Amino acid sequence: MDYDVIVVGGGPAGSSCSIFLGKKGIKTLLVDKAFFPRDKACGDGVTGKSVNMIEELGVKDKIDKLPHERLMGFITSASGGVKISYMGNDKDPGYTCKRYLFDNELFQLAREKVDVIENFTVTDILMDGNKVTGIKGTGNDGKEKQFTSNIVVGADGANSIVARKLGLNSFETDKCYVSIRAYYENVDIRHDSLEIHFMDEVLPGYFWIFPVGNNVCNVGLGLVAEEIPKRKINLKSLLDEIVKSSYVADKFKDSRQVSEIKGWNLPTGAQKRKRAGDGFILIGDAASLIIPFTGEGIGNALVSGKLAANTISNAIAKNDFSYSITKEYEKSVETAMNDEFRTNQTVMNILENRMLFKSFMMEIGKKTEYLTAFSAFITAKTEKVKLPLDLLAKIAFRYLANLTGLAKDFKKTI
Repeated sequence: MDYDVIVVGGGPAGSSCSIFLGKKGIKTLLVDKAFFPRDKACGDGVTGKSVNMIEELGVKDKIDKLPHERLMGFITSASGGVKISYMGNDKDPGYTCKRYLFDNELFQLAREKVDVIENFTVTDILMDGNKVTGIKGTGNDGKEKQFTSNIVVGADGANSIVARKLGLNSFETDKCYVSIRAYYENVDIRHDSLEIHFMDEVLPGYFWIFPVGNNVCNVGLGLVAEEIPKRKINLKSLLDEIVKSSYVADKFKDSRQVSEIKGWNLPTGAQKRKRAGDGFILIGDAASLIIPFTGEGIGNALVSGKLAANTISNAIAKNDFSYSITKEYEKSVETAMNDEFRTNQTVMNILENRMLFKSFMMEIGKKTEYLTAFSAFITAKTEKVKLPLDLLAKIAFRYLANLTGLAKDFKKTI
């Protein structure tokens, strides 16, 4: 056996897992098909639980020194004139930082803890019966190599080769986003706030403008995957149309696009997935841990890396790498994240009805407690964030009112 653990993928999930494994003294190999630093298409938000995790990983001070923006609030809008601005009082609510820089800091810390091979493309997994026992792939020299381990961790993103080889890479298009983004400089916005706009053209989904430092913004949009072929949407054309539209054109009048447009898939936690088995564990995007509605994935990726490392440590102590042990990881993910997934999916369901979502947004702007809860919700501050029940009740009543044709009667009371 070459290693106790092989981690495939050096993004936030894989680096987090490797760092925690390294701290435990577990012999680990981390492989990635790229050479770091490398770009990663993303919204670049490092918010909520991500901040707690980078502190625990011991990399926060280094990230503080990178080009970034410190976030104090958000600005959001919906078609029909709904506009909301919220500035919190948190001393350290979150960041935006390019993944090119952010991921590299995590990866370099992982390099200090475990063995690392870059430019290694995994082509297959090794099996002994039903148990995963290692990986096979090609390195920079083009020669095929293989490595064996007790556990293989698939941390290689939405298009995970590990998940694909195990037959666990199916996507439910109503529970998956497709997003694109480009970088623009000199966009006229506040640089301490996220901007999220729910215009009709991108529902169910949203258009964003996130400042990332050095007068540059991450500008993009995401839609539920099943809507794209249904409505024959060209995402690149749609992004260009929105940037030039009257809705936000004033913000972009002096701007310049400074990167190509890149896209990616976001499999959300609303999709039920098998995330562990005999000799393997899936984490991050490979395990479909993206938060529905917000599309945030870094926080859950980092958390899943920690949870996987804990389960692996227990498996090594018991010398048992079967599903009877690795399923502890699945249970810990469900405990940590399922409430968040359910709450977000509820809002996604509201988002699919434009009238209801407009009502939802209007209600949020009426009470400070609603705004505070919504801020915690969209920045994924904790795994247990919930929206106020009375707010959801008002939207539910509105939905029932329209179903039964009693909207006028309910209007005055809700």
